[in-house]
Amino acid sequence: MAKIRITKQFDFETAHALTGYDGLCSNIHGHSYKLDVTVIGEVLQKLGHPKNGMVMDLCDLKEIVNTHVVSKLDHSFMISKTLPPDLLDGLRKNSKRLLEVDFQPTSENIALYIAGILKQILPATVSLFSIRLAETSRSYVEWFASDN
Repeated sequence: MAKIRITKQFDFETAHALTGYDGLCSNIHGHSYKLDVTVIGEVLQKLGHPKNGMVMDLCDLKEIVNTHVVSKLDHSFMISKTLPPDLLDGLRKNSKRLLEVDFQPTSENIALYIAGILKQILPATVSLFSIRLAETSRSYVEWFASDN
């Protein structure tokens, strides 16, 4: 049966700093991220079924991504756990939404992080096809399942 891709777009605001980076991004700064999540699957062909004709209900995809990704990243400060302990302690004391990660929070690594989350929780009837994460209106990264 033919496969169809569907995409849902999301927006969130996240701050980060690139530890040890040799440019301006070593400073705390934020982005208005644009996230496109594309899944692939077969169109359900069951007359009388409420999801007949759909690969996946976009409302369900929206709920999954908002719950497991956007709600965690939006208005948070993402920082690598590799910061010196005294700096991390200060951030923990002064940040209500500090997200400590095991990687340098570049757009590339954030896309990998999002893909890792979604691959584990999407329904078995679909597969994650791609992630597109735009950091600015002119810069984005893409992750494709076929490349990994």
